[in-house]
Amino acid sequence: MDLRPGSERIFVASNTDPLDGYVQWAPQKSVWLAGMTAAGVALGPICCSWSALALFLATSAVTLCAGHSVGMHRKLIHASFDCPLWLEHLFVYLGTLVGMAGPFGMIRLHDFRDWAQRQPACHEYSRHGAGFWRDAWWQLHCRLALRHPPRFRLEPRLAGDRFYAFIERTWMLQQLPWALLFFAIGGLDWLVWGICVRVSVCVTGHWLVGHFSHTSGDQIWTVDGVATQGYNVRLAALISMGENWHNNHHAYPGSAKLGLLPGQADPGWWLIRSLEVVGLAWNVRTPRDLPERPGLRRLTEAKLRDGVADAA
Repeated sequence: MDLRPGSERIFVASNTDPLDGYVQWAPQKSVWLAGMTAAGVALGPICCSWSALALFLATSAVTLCAGHSVGMHRKLIHASFDCPLWLEHLFVYLGTLVGMAGPFGMIRLHDFRDWAQRQPACHEYSRHGAGFWRDAWWQLHCRLALRHPPRFRLEPRLAGDRFYAFIERTWMLQQLPWALLFFAIGGLDWLVWGICVRVSVCVTGHWLVGHFSHTSGDQIWTVDGVATQGYNVRLAALISMGENWHNNHHAYPGSAKLGLLPGQADPGWWLIRSLEVVGLAWNVRTPRDLPERPGLRRLTEAKLRDGVADAA
């Protein structure tokens, strides 16, 4: 079968159609999140303490910011900056601890959705178009099965990385050492809030920000000819570590900086800049280093200067 590139890692055939598919229950994904949520709901209120709450907030912040936003999304998926391999491994490991998937699974999920959203039309699953409650069920407990799906190919650097291969095979089990440590230090309170409540809240919160950032919010740019637009969800800046500036991200997906306008808080960018200052990050890419996406149009008078968007 002849395949043509759909993106860097996605290859499509002549019969590949992002609309031709169906949503099916994903047992492993569903049972994992349902178990964490059930334990959090049942035990969270009776195992709550100030130290457990502090652990929940600290571990959520570290895994979401350094792990998911900077490690998984901006570095592993988009290669928006360079850093030592040991630091990349550390950040991606922290991203795995969020509890959504392993490194290869996260890349596959992102790239499939990104490819679909860039087509003239795509399935409701891919564009969060099914309505709030059905989208929650679909995204958190199901998967989209296309009848003729595109092929996914990792670049050799990642495909041959034995650390990533190990983490991919054991991503759920990576919670276990931390569960034992938390229980040994803080008892059941720390175990419930450091693992169950954290995983449930972070995974569900990731979907919630993703839902609104593809359905409603502010727009500075639009991209013509694509199935899905991105939106900026202002209220979620700190809790999403800057991932809420999704309209900016759709405009410049390769940018390490997502909060491009003054006042757009971006904790992930603050971490990358700190790493750059101490020499642990380089080749940091911002809009000044990137071409505009085909079809990109500004809807406001915002102007980009030196890689930062300023109000005109």
